[in-house]
Amino acid sequence: MSADTDSASAGGDVQDGRRWSRRGVGALFGAAVASTAVAGRAAADSPPEREFHAEAGPGTSTGPTGPTGPTRGRPNVLVVLADDMGWADLSCYGSPDIRTPHLDALARQGVRFTNGYAAAAQCSPTRFALYTGRFPGRLRGGLAEPIASRDEREGIPADHPTLASLLRAAGYRTAMHGKWHCGFLPWYSPTRCGWEEFFGNFAGALDYYSKVNHLGEHDLYEGEVPVRSLAYYTDALTDRTVEFLRRPHDRPWLLNLNFTTPHSPWEAPGDTAVSEELTRRQLAGDRWAMFHVDGGSLTTYVKMVESLDTALGRVFRALRESGQERNTLVLFASDNGGERFSYQWPLSGAKDSLLEGGIRVPTILRWPARVPGGQVRHAPVVTQDWTATILEVAGVVPAPTHPLDGRSVAGHLLRGEPAPDRDLFWRTRRFRALRRGRWKYYRGPALFSGEVTDHLFDLETDVREQANLAARRPAILADLRARWERIDSELLRYP
Repeated sequence: MSADTDSASAGGDVQDGRRWSRRGVGALFGAAVASTAVAGRAAADSPPEREFHAEAGPGTSTGPTGPTGPTRGRPNVLVVLADDMGWADLSCYGSPDIRTPHLDALARQGVRFTNGYAAAAQCSPTRFALYTGRFPGRLRGGLAEPIASRDEREGIPADHPTLASLLRAAGYRTAMHGKWHCGFLPWYSPTRCGWEEFFGNFAGALDYYSKVNHLGEHDLYEGEVPVRSLAYYTDALTDRTVEFLRRPHDRPWLLNLNFTTPHSPWEAPGDTAVSEELTRRQLAGDRWAMFHVDGGSLTTYVKMVESLDTALGRVFRALRESGQERNTLVLFASDNGGERFSYQWPLSGAKDSLLEGGIRVPTILRWPARVPGGQVRHAPVVTQDWTATILEVAGVVPAPTHPLDGRSVAGHLLRGEPAPDRDLFWRTRRFRALRRGRWKYYRGPALFSGEVTDHLFDLETDVREQANLAARRPAILADLRARWERIDSELLRYP
């Protein structure tokens, strides 16, 4: 379909066989064009990626089952979230500076998604979407962008079905290590929402060494009990995860591993002096200390991302040595786009923005038992789709009282069915976005004037979102805007 096709239903995968240079590879993937070129130095000697093609594999069935249904053969599920990682902050997505050999290897062994999206441009709403499989705006707590303080109205209620509660009821062991950010004690907690064990933090930002958060409070918990650790937080979470993987397991498990890396404060391993200064300032009443607006550098950021990759190398090795690797579905993604040190080329925008740089994130899936590796997939997928997908491959039926907004991609990934054909929806208090195929409706600040206005972008030809086609394609704009407004009308209003 040509760029001039005046139809809002124009969609499908964007494909092109051109080769690009090392630095140009980020732009290639950002534009979601298919390429046989290998991305990143770490993968330079590896076989080239091939276009995604589902191949039937032995082992796991994906039919629904209940709490008393069969557990044999169902996959373990490891969901890894980075925090504020930019679109191209990995070698395999085109970073010219950051080396991520372990995540590059994960991509080579699985499927790398070039159009993977976060459900929101902020931490909390995306996590609401992942845990509930629904738009963040269906819950009061999902309206916070993000949850910044204790408020009994802001969190996931204990009686709301979650990925963990549904899997647990079906016989899974469930655990969460790391950042929760879906409501504070005494009202909300992972252990009240289906996770049998929790080791991590409740707030959105905390110091990597002292574990003091942006509220000036110690924020490291075992369940709902405060605990102490002076280890670098990325390493502390990794240690706990390795221990979990090495345990004997007599049933399948779900583990949510939620790093705070590379979220501020800008502290790499060994930066204890920076930690001491920021902790002192925070405890003295500087409420912005943990956001570290007066610090950081590209060098520090590179070290933080690379330390995350090293940590995940330990996790993947423990998984392999435990004998569970083959039938463990591993999903890696970020909760939103990157911040000021992230590498996002060729995307515009960053965290908090509904331009591509605020919502398009690195996304990798590996499941050796069912999904052949070395593949790249260009069809869009968003956070809540993974909730639906995980439930399906685990044989678990979603709660009928809380229908999912996400669409499972299991049929597409495992059986070669067409990718889900639907619109992707985002909103913030001020801005809007909706993607349908190549077309994206965006309401936000205009180039040059800064006036909030409607935009229409053709992501196939303009992934950087610089050419506003609203005046040239008014019918498409009107159609997408009307669809955005229909979805929005079903959600809660912002307070």
